[in-house]
Amino acid sequence: MKMPTRSMLFAALLAAFPLSKALSQDRFADVEVTATSIKGSVHMLTGMGGNIGVSAGEDGVLIIDDQFAPLAEKIATALGQLGSDKPKYIINTHYHGDHTGSNAFFHSHTGATIFAHENVRIRLANDEKIKPEALPAVTYEDGIKIHFNGETVHVIHLPVGHTDGDSVVWFEQPDVLHTGDLFFNGMFPYIDQGAGGNVEGYMESVKHLLNKIDDDTVIIPGHGKISNKAEYTAFLAMIDETFNYVKALKQAGKTLDEVKATGLDEKWADWSWSFINEEKWITTLYNDA
Repeated sequence: MKMPTRSMLFAALLAAFPLSKALSQDRFADVEVTATSIKGSVHMLTGMGGNIGVSAGEDGVLIIDDQFAPLAEKIATALGQLGSDKPKYIINTHYHGDHTGSNAFFHSHTGATIFAHENVRIRLANDEKIKPEALPAVTYEDGIKIHFNGETVHVIHLPVGHTDGDSVVWFEQPDVLHTGDLFFNGMFPYIDQGAGGNVEGYMESVKHLLNKIDDDTVIIPGHGKISNKAEYTAFLAMIDETFNYVKALKQAGKTLDEVKATGLDEKWADWSWSFINEEKWITTLYNDA
């Protein structure tokens, strides 16, 4: 789990400090994209960035998210080993570049149709660095169903959470849920408060999903290892407890710096990671408390 989490730090650095194309390419040179079979037609690809969900079968290949642009050819190679390096459909769980970076490649080179919530297209279209071919061609308000490889693929929008354009994808027959960044397995989550996300909305979205799944559901988180309902429940409990703790300190008149100095209970130490460490998580909680 530590390798994919550290990779997200680089994602943040890429966004904050523009690098030369050559240097950027070099940073991705040693990344390996590997596939894990889950259930039914469903697989997961890992590399650098968000976990990629895959449906591979007689109808072809459908993917959920596609990581960073420099990894597009490696992703295509991995998909080829599952049946086809030319996905028919791409579903974006939200707009962040570690989930949408290869959109343009797959649309241009394979003719893939990109699906996403309306707000994903709006946010990508407002970024002058994003090519038109990277934009979702099919958008929706609440969700859609796709019948593919003998399975029913439910794409469901959740109004407020990680961003304002989050979707999750549930493969009904094998009972596999891809949460996008509504789940960072074993880690403090990144909540994009500048793009419509907030802590309470995030928790409500997670509660909604937990009510829809059972102990047999296999979960592909946005980041981290393949998971289950018990781990997702523990994730929600962490957010709820730390949020209430920080909220109480803020209501008692503590400043953000004072809360950072106090810190969280030691039992949450292992949830801190390179991109969202304890101070950043406290800041997120304080802003919404």
